[in-house]
Amino acid sequence: MPKLLLTHTPDMLANYYGDRAVAALREICEVRLNESRAVLGADALIEHARGCEIVVSDRQTPGFGVFFDAAPDLVAFLRCAVDIRNVDVPAASRNGILVTRATPGFATSVAEMGLGFMIDLARGISGCVSAYRAGREPPVHGGRTLAGATLGIIGYGVIGVELATLARGLGMSMIVFDPHKRVEGAGVRQVDFETLLAQADFVVCLAVASSETENLMDARAFACMRPDAYFINLSRGELVDETALEVALAGGQIAGAAMDVGRAPDQKPSPKLASRADVVATPHIAGLTPEAVEHQAFDTVEQVRALVEGRLPEHAVNPQEAIRLSRLGIRRKEEQ
Repeated sequence: MPKLLLTHTPDMLANYYGDRAVAALREICEVRLNESRAVLGADALIEHARGCEIVVSDRQTPGFGVFFDAAPDLVAFLRCAVDIRNVDVPAASRNGILVTRATPGFATSVAEMGLGFMIDLARGISGCVSAYRAGREPPVHGGRTLAGATLGIIGYGVIGVELATLARGLGMSMIVFDPHKRVEGAGVRQVDFETLLAQADFVVCLAVASSETENLMDARAFACMRPDAYFINLSRGELVDETALEVALAGGQIAGAAMDVGRAPDQKPSPKLASRADVVATPHIAGLTPEAVEHQAFDTVEQVRALVEGRLPEHAVNPQEAIRLSRLGIRRKEEQ
């Protein structure tokens, strides 16, 4: 049986992979676990993966170029996440190693978190809870209904579509900014960036992180928003200039913010921002539900199954360069 390394620490294995997926892997290959309780650096990854044909990697463990150069037994590096920006694909390709990714099975989970953030911000739920837990009675204050409010979605991918569907059921109006696609559908209006910021009651950032979207939400962007509007980030921390956001909050340029991501390690919200009374923050858990976790974990299980059975797995990133696949009896298209 092929040997496989799961890079997840014990805690990450429980939260982001699951017993069922591990059991499924054990049925088709010899599984080696990372029991060090630490994210593997390059040297540790080289040592742990020695003799393994397959590595299934968590999102925090990079696919180091030096690792691919020093892994003569490795045939495939499978990322249990959509994001492969910290995987050195050119180095893997140079060594004939296949790289794959998982598909986004977390759309419903993240969209529901976005809806929860909007309700929390509109009604001040977290503030009341914090006051009561501190032994204080919170002041009575009015809130806002989502029905009739305008939701602005930046980036209309699978999560944006799911969030729009949920919001439509509550009677919200939708405006969308996405320069990479034509948005069509009942109740959804495509607008430019500045129009969305100026008109939305809730601005939800779901754009893909790239060099183009770095600090997309900067001082100029927050200045375009209304003082009674809220900003929500469910994408990546790099999309937000956190200093600009803090200034906007402190100066009353916007009414509040919510975030599941930020610039702290593992994309968690920055503690300074998360501690503000006008911010609702969670530690990058929007996609952390059993259904979402198992979706991506079983993507990798099925990819491993394909490799073991001599088939090219789905969601391969560099199949043309993966010449080591022949070690598992897999012929690339150009070889057939």
